[in-house]
Parts: sequence; structure tokens; C-alpha cells
Amino acid sequence: DDLSYLKITKEITSTKILLDKILNYLFIINIAGFLLVIIYAIGLSKMLVSPVKTLSNKLSNMNEHLMRPIIVEELPEEFEPLGTTINHLIARIQNFVKYQKELFIGTAHELKTPLAVIKLKNQVTLIKKRSAEEYIDALNVTNKTIDEMNIIVSNILNIGRQEGAQLEKPQEVDVIEILHQKADDFRLLAENEGKTLHMYFEPNGYMAFLQISLLNQIVQNFLQNALKFTPKDKSVTLRSSLNSHGLLIEVIDEGCGIDESSDLFAPFKREGNKPGVGLGLFLAKSAADALGAKISIKNRTDGVAGTVSSLNLNSKLSCILPINKK
Repeated sequence: DDLSYLKITKEITSTKILLDKILNYLFIINIAGFLLVIIYAIGLSKMLVSPVKTLSNKLSNMNEHLMRPIIVEELPEEFEPLGTTINHLIARIQNFVKYQKELFIGTAHELKTPLAVIKLKNQVTLIKKRSAEEYIDALNVTNKTIDEMNIIVSNILNIGRQEGAQLEKPQEVDVIEILHQKADDFRLLAENEGKTLHMYFEPNGYMAFLQISLLNQIVQNFLQNALKFTPKDKSVTLRSSLNSHGLLIEVIDEGCGIDESSDLFAPFKREGNKPGVGLGLFLAKSAADALGAKISIKNRTDGVAGTVSSLNLNSKLSCILPINKK
């Protein structure tokens, strides 16, 4: 049998041409889109790198004599937190350089004065022959002046030791227990000078992660100053309490008070008529900064003459111990 076929045909040349054009357009669009993405990425990277380069150039041109804060308003919004952080760092460096300069200048003046006393005394003694007693007196003055210089040098060495203590590995300690130990030590000194040391500690325990030597140095300096300026038959109070920032440690004395307008934490800064080099509070402030704590000294506001020396330990990495019930 013969087979019969039905053949249907259609002209699709125009459709094929159209599809080829669409395919070509798709390729062109993809290539153009890819190029636009590359151009946008390059432009965006340059826009983001520009403030970084600006910050880098400003920081590289800074030195201890020329440290200007960064104008945060000129930075893109994304870089404002970075600019603020850098400004805080610059302020801390400026403060450190300032105190270092004051320390060097103060050291030179403090050592120059006793040397001038020794030289003048020796020159006067050598003008003419003296009796044995006069020579002994001159030597005694020289020895006394040398002792004063030794105290100054020892305090300066303490600065170096403190910098080493800042590198000391922090330990988990009970701050209240340390305060009890310090209070026991200074209570004997207070009784020997005819003074009274009161203690009030809250909470029962307070664990913190810090360098013990730095905390000891601050509390010891507070207590030494309080006993130094508190008259006989008066009292000094060491107490602790909790506040919104963490643990507040206070040493309250009944001394002559302070001039709150002066920078008490500057090196070789002295208050009152008591002897001293004037480096104790400078070292205490440096130790507090290393601990991330806040330190302050203010006059009492309860109608009694005296000062309140405060150390506020940050609540970060610390916890309160429960009260032991017997």
C-alpha cells in the first residue's frame, strides 16, 4: 500500500533572526551590566578608601608636638565612630605627653634645688677656715639634702615600677578582702599617731579581675595622705559601697581640705604644709587609668573639714559574693 503524508511548512526565518537578535542583546546587556558592576565597585572602593587614606595621612604626620583631633563631621557617616575613637586615643596620648613633660621639668627643678643648697653651703664653708663643729654642721646639711634627693629619686623609680606593674597579669581577687588587709595595716599606724581608722565595707565580697599591686598602690596612697593631713585625735574612714558603675572605694579624712581648682594629679603637685615629693597622686592616677577605674578627690560636703578620695572600679568582669550567714 502506498503511504500518504501531510507536510506542513512555515517560514521561520524572521523568527530565527529575532531570536538571534534577542540572544545578542542579552549578551550585550550582560556584558554592560558586568562592566557597570565593576565600575561601581571601583568607584565605591575609591570612595571608601578616600577617608581611610585621609585618616592614615593625618595620623602619619602626627608627632608629640603636633597632634590635632580629626574633624569627625568631614568623614562619611560610616567612619564617624572610628574618627571619634581615634580622637579619644589622641586625647589620651596628649594627656600622657603633657604629664611626661611636667614630670621631666618637675624632676629637674626638684633635683636642682637640693644641689644648689649643697653647693651654696659648701662654698660658704670654704670661704675661710672653720671650726670642727661648723664643718660637721655643713656635712649634716649635705647629708640631709642628699636624703631628700634620695626620696625624690625613689619616687621617680616607682613610676618605672608602676609601668611594669601595668604589664602584670591580672588576677581574680576579692577586693573587699584586700581592703580589710590594708585597713588592718594602717589601723596600727593611725593608733600610733593618736588617730582612729574606721572601716565600713559593703558588700560582703566583690570579685574583680585586676592587677593587685596597682589597687594596693592607690588605696595605700589614699590612706597615707589621709593620715598625714588628719590632726591628732581625729579620725579617718575607709569604706566601700556599690553604685551604678561598680564598686566605690572612699577614704574620708578630717584634714584641711584641698583647692579643687588645682590639678592635684599633676607630678610634683603639693597641697598643705606637709612634707612630700608630690608624686603620690600622680602615681595613683596612672594606676587607676591602667585599671580602667575613675579616681577623684573632693572636699567633704557634710559640714566637716576634710577631703573624700574616691576610686570607682568598673563593674565589668566582676561579681558580688553572697553574704555569709552564720
